[in-house]
Amino acid sequence: MDACQRPVFDATITPHRSLGQRGLRIVMTLVCLTSVISSVPFVLLGAWPVAGFFGLDILALFIAFQLNFRHARAFERIVVTPLEILLRKVSHHGREAVWRFNPAWTRLERQTDEDYGLLGLTLVSRGQSVAVAAALSPQERSGFADALGAALSSARRGPDYGPP
Repeated sequence: MDACQRPVFDATITPHRSLGQRGLRIVMTLVCLTSVISSVPFVLLGAWPVAGFFGLDILALFIAFQLNFRHARAFERIVVTPLEILLRKVSHHGREAVWRFNPAWTRLERQTDEDYGLLGLTLVSRGQSVAVAAALSPQERSGFADALGAALSSARRGPDYGPP
């Protein structure tokens, strides 16, 4: 691979999800058991519609988790080479948007708050601006901004051809 095309920086950002498929099964099993146990006294007292509402709660919770997992399929990829910055965002629906910038004309803008930290990052080039790393926490975004800033500086210097 040519030194001009070799990535200086390559990162893929995905939304954080603390609950995996195994955890979902455990949570849904516990919720179902709790709902069944809680609905038994109502059924025995003749208030059987209450059991149906417990079932609706389980269904609503399951749908919410499924939507959450579907949104986790979104990602954002940034590749910086000495010749270009490639930003590719894919939504949870699979829609893709691609931006290409020249590293020599691109700057990284930071929106910070003294209480919360780094709130936003934007790549700006020739009147065009695109927000990046929105899925990261302020602390993660700060580390990402430092790494991306260093990569932009390195890309502006050009490829490192090594010793002559």
